[in-house]
Parts: sequence; C-alpha cells; structure tokens
Amino acid sequence: MSVPRRVIPGATYLVTRRCSERRFFLRPGLEVNAVIRYCLALAAARHDIMLHAYVVLSNHYHFILTDPRGVLPLFEHDFDLLVARALNARYGHFEAFWASGTYSAVVLTDRDAILEKIAYTLANPVSAGLVSRSEVWPGLISRVSDIGAPPAAIPRPPHFFRQDGGAVLPVEVGLALVVPPGFEGLPLDEVRALVAARLAAHEERARREREGRPFLGRRGVLQQRVADRPGDHEPHFELNPRVAGRDKWKRIEALGRMRTFVAAYRHAWMQFKAGLRAVVFPAGTWKLRRELGVWCEAPS
Repeated sequence: MSVPRRVIPGATYLVTRRCSERRFFLRPGLEVNAVIRYCLALAAARHDIMLHAYVVLSNHYHFILTDPRGVLPLFEHDFDLLVARALNARYGHFEAFWASGTYSAVVLTDRDAILEKIAYTLANPVSAGLVSRSEVWPGLISRVSDIGAPPAAIPRPPHFFRQDGGAVLPVEVGLALVVPPGFEGLPLDEVRALVAARLAAHEERARREREGRPFLGRRGVLQQRVADRPGDHEPHFELNPRVAGRDKWKRIEALGRMRTFVAAYRHAWMQFKAGLRAVVFPAGTWKLRRELGVWCEAPS
C-alpha cells in the first residue's frame, strides 16, 4: 500500500510536479505563460487557495501555498488538468503530459521553513543554472513585490479556452500573493525585505557553486525544444520528504502526527476491506472519503 496523503485544512505546502520524462512542455513563451497563469489563477480562485510564491520552469513547477479548506487535491487536479489539455492542444501532443504518479506536497511547519522554501522557489531558475538572476527568468515567476499587493487581473487566453465560457471559464480572474502564515503581524515592507534577503542569499550561493560554468541564459531557455529534456540522468531512489521545518520540535511533532495518521489509516483500511463499513478513518483522509464516502474524524 502506498503512503496515504493527509489533507488538513490550513496547512501550508511546497507543491512540486514534473512533466512526463522531464520534457520541456512548460518551456517559457508568451502563449504558454498566459495559459499557465490563467489556469493557476482559476484553480486558486475556485478552491480558495492562498498563494505565497510560484515558479514554472521548463519541465516542472513549484508553488508555496496555504490550503484553508483542505482541498489541495482538487486544486491540483483542476490546475494540472487544465494546463495539460490546453498545452497538449497547442503542441498536438496526445501522450501523458505529467510524470506518472502524483504531485509532491511537503508540509511547512514553521515560519522559517516557509521563508526558506519561498526563497528556494524563487531562486530555482538560478539554482538550475538557467539564468544568473531570478528576475530575468522568462517564464512564470512571482516577484517579492507581489506579496501583499492587490490582485492582478489575469485575462482568459484566446488559445484553447472557449470565448463563450461564461461562468465556467471567466473572462478574467484575480491572482494575488498573500502574506504567508506567521508573517501577518509584520509590516508588509518588512515581510518583503525578509524574503528578498533570503532570496539574495540563495542566488549568491547558486552563483558561487557555478563559478566557471556559464548559465544557459534567457535566449538559450527560449530556444529549447518542447520535446527535449535535460541531458543529465534523472535521480532515482532519493528521499521524498513530506515535512519541512527549521524548528526541530515542530518538525518532530508534525512527523509524529503523520505517523499516527498513517497507522490509523491502515488499521481502518484493513477493517474496511474486511467488510466493516462503520469504521471511522482518521481526520485528513481524502481519497476514500471522496470516492467511497467513508466516515472520518473531524479535524482537531
């Protein structure tokens, strides 16, 4: 049995998903950027997702977000499905768009972990050796100055989306970056300064590590072919963390909750398979509650 995903209202995550075979299906371009931005705004609005930072590289994306309602799988389903359909139609591609399996969602347990993962996300184009500064990345990326700013109006792209979509596909959707949990009491300028300083440290470290090796650059990125993929081999058998945090005790507490959830889930599942339909699954059970209507404990 695979490890069940625990979905709890109010959790903050680093969410990642890769394209099939690491192909450059998300390669930056005016049309591609417009499609992804609209899909992100639409999925976030539908499910009340609070976005804090995002970046879309040529073959994967990272989002930092908070899920107030505990519906992260619905948000991911809508976003991934819309992007795959729209870009497959654009490319005339009929095979899988996303890598097999599902997305990664790492729970961020404390304020410093959120700050660190926001900086990691925004520095990703530099860390990957693509551009020397995140601000010149030609793909979709949030800016530090966007945090706490009024929502931007994202228009529906003309490609793929029906122009008479009406309420299902609105002509325009708002997209905002919300101040992350734990930072709400700080002045907005201070929040942005903290993020900017951590981002600068990440980028400087990435540049030092690449000393003597050139960055691909904007032009090189835009000249990549959609069917291409990185020349290095994809790493296998790496750790797949579910929790990240700088505070040791909060991290231990979160891991303990995760282990307790998995043990309770598996015990309930064995009873359910044995025919006991009145069994109660632990709070955070998602797939079985949605698909089979099993009873679940209320989140504490």
